[in-house]
Amino acid sequence: MTTLLETRGLTKRFGGAHVINGIDFRIDAGEIRCVIGPNGAGKSTFFKLLTGEHRPTSGSIAFLGQDLSHVLPHRRIRMGMSIKFQIPGVFPELTVREHLQLGLHRAGPQAQALESLLEQFNLEPEADVLAANLSHGKKQWLEIALAVSLRPKLLFLDEPVAGMSVEETYATGELILRLREQGLTIMVVDHDMTFVKQIASRVTVLHGGRLFADGPLAEILARDDVAEIYLGKRK
Repeated sequence: MTTLLETRGLTKRFGGAHVINGIDFRIDAGEIRCVIGPNGAGKSTFFKLLTGEHRPTSGSIAFLGQDLSHVLPHRRIRMGMSIKFQIPGVFPELTVREHLQLGLHRAGPQAQALESLLEQFNLEPEADVLAANLSHGKKQWLEIALAVSLRPKLLFLDEPVAGMSVEETYATGELILRLREQGLTIMVVDHDMTFVKQIASRVTVLHGGRLFADGPLAEILARDDVAEIYLGKRK
């Protein structure tokens, strides 16, 4: 398998506090990796280190073998990384179509690609609707579609189903699975275990800023120690 992203000894300190402590981690091409853990586990900081919002105190991050230590976030996107943040950041005064045209313009505008994205993300009925008037779930889908429009090799999704209904969450999971079938590699940070079980091929558990467990979904969820730290109780 081709390794897309790898960290070695990744550490982040804020003052005297070790928020991320010596994480060795890798994502291979074609997988959906879910990163989970209890509140305060370091998930958000880890995500921000990978996407360039934070710089590591020590250790390394490599994408397709290239060191990212001093690579700014926008350059990481040009290298083939794309990000959907937890809170939707769409432009309320633009329509869905106009948003996707902006994304496709960076990758070379193609009308066929635009219509394909609208269909793939169930946004055809809202193509000419202002983003301000979309439901929360549709705003999340538009953000994912924007990230996909950049044609990344690796897609980061930060809590993509936060605030969604059960039905919207399931539909989002099906969208993500179809993206994987199209060859996209995806890393998801989330705490919705029903959603994680729906999409994950491999799970990484963080706890106390360290990598606590890593492996196939069924194997990780069967561990008593994971149930204890994640759910606060033994199975």
